Amino acid sequence: MNPVYEKLLNCVEQVKAKTDFKPEVAIVLGSGLGDFAQNIKVECEISYDEIKGFPVSTVPGHAGKFIFGYIEQTPVVCMKGRVHYYEGYPISDVVLPIRLMKLLGASKLFLTNASGGVNETFSAGDLMMLVDHIAIFAPNPLIGPNIDELGTRFPDMSQVYSKRLQQILKDAAEAEGIDLKQGIYAQLTGPSFESPADVRATKVLGADAVGMSTVVEAIAANHMGMEICGVSCVCNLAAGLSANPLSHEEVQEAADMASEKFANLLLRAVPQF
Repeated sequence: MNPVYEKLLNCVEQVKAKTDFKPEVAIVLGSGLGDFAQNIKVECEISYDEIKGFPVSTVPGHAGKFIFGYIEQTPVVCMKGRVHYYEGYPISDVVLPIRLMKLLGASKLFLTNASGGVNETFSAGDLMMLVDHIAIFAPNPLIGPNIDELGTRFPDMSQVYSKRLQQILKDAAEAEGIDLKQGIYAQLTGPSFESPADVRATKVLGADAVGMSTVVEAIAANHMGMEICGVSCVCNLAAGLSANPLSHEEVQEAADMASEKFANLLLRAVPQF
């Protein structure tokens, strides 16, 4: 058996031994957005370090646990903290949690992150719905022998982010009075913030925001046939667009300021998924 798939199945079995909860929607909470989890009617929590072989979050602002429960009547599994490639994990481990949530039953995936704004019309605290992404800067999680049990060798990427879910997000934002931006997100590896030249390059390529996560997760989820949407919290203007030096503390502070708006959007949208 493919060792990546064998490890995944082992983690799935460990989770199933702790809970028989079957989620419909998987939610990944990015930097500074973990407080949203308090809006979930919790049925079960499992820390990542309780799952042998599972990658553990090492970044401030990422608690590192699965939360199983309900948003209204919708059963969800929420990642309170994600794993990043820059933490030193192989890319197969970075996307293992996404694959695990799909095998637990989740057919829809809501990705969130904190990002730097490349689009100069954006401001810190804006929420941007992902309509597409640029994947060329991060390693593709499908490199290596294809795991046929998960998906096809050459998955189509022409519509990664569901138009149906995008419309639900837009309707929810309008109902909540939220100015929901739309744009293209580029993932770079990190952990260093992008240089001004990096930012200029991504702007030429069409990016509206840059960050250090999400795209590889979307690729793995798309490979498995999940319906995907994503929202990025623009926490600062990227390097070269602001006179201020970039810091993780700034990212968390801006995400904290946007947390109520972000929570209202998710609470309105997820029950409609």
